Amino acid sequence: MFGLSDWQTIGMGLTGFGVFFFVMGIIMFLDRGLLAIGNMLFLAGIPMLIGVSRTMRFFFQWGKAKGTGCFLAGIAILLYGYTLLGIIVELFGFVNLFGDFFPTVKTTLCSLPFVGRYFAMVLNAPPVLTFTNWLSSFSSRRIPTPRKGP
Repeated sequence: MFGLSDWQTIGMGLTGFGVFFFVMGIIMFLDRGLLAIGNMLFLAGIPMLIGVSRTMRFFFQWGKAKGTGCFLAGIAILLYGYTLLGIIVELFGFVNLFGDFFPTVKTTLCSLPFVGRYFAMVLNAPPVLTFTNWLSSFSSRRIPTPRKGP
């Protein structure tokens, strides 16, 4: 499938089902079981999709420490039983971790055949455009790094 190995195909399926179960958990009025299954499938699918070493490098960069910490803490809070607080913390971490990819996803959706123009109409509407620009502002590249020397 699209030149992917079997492991990557399984990883894509796990990640996709993880996102699906997470969204269904939110739709089903914060069902903790669906949210937990979605998180576990998502976390299992990412290393299979891009590899364990690249996953570790991605999640444990110094510039993404805030996003990783909030994402993992949100999952732990959700599993502990505080569903709404866990989702809020987890979504904050998710936006900080994956904020760099939002412009790429937007461009990809708008360039899809047949449905791309509809995505472009929705994503370029003024309220949606303002929201997506605000989400894109959470880029890890904007975090200042400590200076060395005077």
